[in-house]
Amino acid sequence: MVIDDSNTIRRSAEIFLVQAGCKVLLAEDGFDALAKIAEHKPDIIFCDIMMPRLDGYQTCALIKKNALFRATPVIMLSSKDGLFDRARGRMVGSDQYLTKPFTKDSLLQTVAGFLAQAQGV
Repeated sequence: MVIDDSNTIRRSAEIFLVQAGCKVLLAEDGFDALAKIAEHKPDIIFCDIMMPRLDGYQTCALIKKNALFRATPVIMLSSKDGLFDRARGRMVGSDQYLTKPFTKDSLLQTVAGFLAQAQGV
């Protein structure tokens, strides 16, 4: 799942992931995402930090508070690469931090890393 209020970022991530054989869900904000997460149970979630209504930190915290999704990897997406932003992401339970604009390789390496972890490799 890719949660981002930028249509460009959502579509870029979707194209990269679909080309790699992934099934992709898109959401434009935290509220939209929470409903879709409950219904579709994604394996990995990319979540933008700066979004209207419910920001990425709040969205991640709500995902991680739910026992069904506590183990689901949440990767924060942000154009900010500061130590404070990374630390705040960790505090709400994010598993990794990816700086925008991301590359196809960085996005797919992140997915591959979590898949390998899930398979115990």
